[in-house]
Amino acid sequence: MIRVLVVDDDFMVAKVHSGYVARTEGFEVVGVAHTGGDALRLVSSLKPDLVLLDIYLPDVSGLDVLKSLRANEDVDVIVITAATDVDTVRSAMRGGVLHYLIKPFDYSALRDQLAHFASLRDKLHRLDSAGQADVDQVFGARPSSKPLLPKGLTPETARLVEGALRARPDGLSASECASSTGVARVSARRYLEHFVSMGRAEVRLRYGGTGRPERIYALVPGA
Repeated sequence: MIRVLVVDDDFMVAKVHSGYVARTEGFEVVGVAHTGGDALRLVSSLKPDLVLLDIYLPDVSGLDVLKSLRANEDVDVIVITAATDVDTVRSAMRGGVLHYLIKPFDYSALRDQLAHFASLRDKLHRLDSAGQADVDQVFGARPSSKPLLPKGLTPETARLVEGALRARPDGLSASECASSTGVARVSARRYLEHFVSMGRAEVRLRYGGTGRPERIYALVPGA
């Protein structure tokens, strides 16, 4: 198993990302840190194979954590952050991160990067020495993050709909979602169906006395 430390200041986001890792075959979460200091201590004590590192931490910048890890630890890092400024991206790249995922993203985006990491790790473990062809393969094309939302959907409304889902763990209909978020019922259903297509929500049918059954949506545990 590839051992992963999740670092994020937001407890709920850390829980979601931990759930993503746990759903990925061959990976396990060995720890969660919400500050830079805790991240450095846990890396030192747990010796994970991979760190999912947020940039915005309450005590120090994730970039400072990255510098310390590079100086003192043997661990790979994928940055997971809302930071989109080019200077931060450049600093992360110079710090040797494997990839840079911008929040919010769905499970498939992280799964692809984890699979890429596992593939590289396996290739390197099977080599005693690397020829140019091996190096070209290791440093070759990496998976790109897929578009987060289909055309016409926005991250802001997606967060509203996700909040409505989290507030109703037993599930809710498109009409109930529209009522709680203030968006049109047709729009609410588009977002709900998108969460289903991404594997983050599931749907069941609720039968009433008359008419067609109603579709009820609920977040998948750990999503």
